[in-house]
Amino acid sequence: MALTNEQAHKLARTRGVSPVRYAIVRALLWPFLHLWFRLGIAGAENIPAEGAAIVTPNHKSFWDSFFIALATKRHLRFMGKSELFEGPWGKLLVQLGAFPVRRGESDQDALETAREVLRQGGLLALFPEGTRVRDPEALGEPRRGATRMALETGAALVPTAISGTDHMWLGPIPKPKRVQVAFSAPIGVGELEATPEAAQQVLDEQLWPEVETQFGRLRSRPGLIAAGAAALGLGAFALSKRGGKKGTRLPGLRLPKGGRKKRKRRFRR
Repeated sequence: MALTNEQAHKLARTRGVSPVRYAIVRALLWPFLHLWFRLGIAGAENIPAEGAAIVTPNHKSFWDSFFIALATKRHLRFMGKSELFEGPWGKLLVQLGAFPVRRGESDQDALETAREVLRQGGLLALFPEGTRVRDPEALGEPRRGATRMALETGAALVPTAISGTDHMWLGPIPKPKRVQVAFSAPIGVGELEATPEAAQQVLDEQLWPEVETQFGRLRSRPGLIAAGAAALGLGAFALSKRGGKKGTRLPGLRLPKGGRKKRKRRFRR
């Protein structure tokens, strides 16, 4: 069912998530997102079990919110571009936790819906970068919208990092990538005054440095795996140099040039 912007916000504020539909879609997405993309989740216990909280991930893909939602049993609320709600899936998107935002402008309707979600003690996802950054190695410039929202409502901030959701599709076919999500300990801001200066300070000194740290850790893990594989390869090569007995084979390796004078052989993998 298509919705107008006003209808979508009214539905999001008054009725919100449909527990039954949320549970069904979550159960359907879990095998695909968790197994195909080898989803790794760290620090999910840092998401408060109840009460108003804002998770603040970096932004790589439309699918970021869905991966983050799988990390917690709580209903995750998030913004989506307003055009999505004008199609036939508008009502379902609201029932799954989304509400519209007009891109490229200060959307007061979206901000008020976000405040209402937090006033109701909900869990909200806000992306400090404001837009998707497709470079898998880089983060964008954060904005203070999430920290201002936390200061205004007293919600805790949960620094969050996600990697692997960039370039997930080859046309209609999903690539078998590794997606990882990490959550840091929540930041309480309830005692701070809700000023732009305080919001910027929390962003610069607490929130974003933690997101950067977690993102760096996620990006370094594939490198550690590759380094381990390289070390195993070097160890196998050393064994091949010592194992001169006839019939000695190391699967997956080729003999170095200049070793034996016999014809080259390829070992089966």
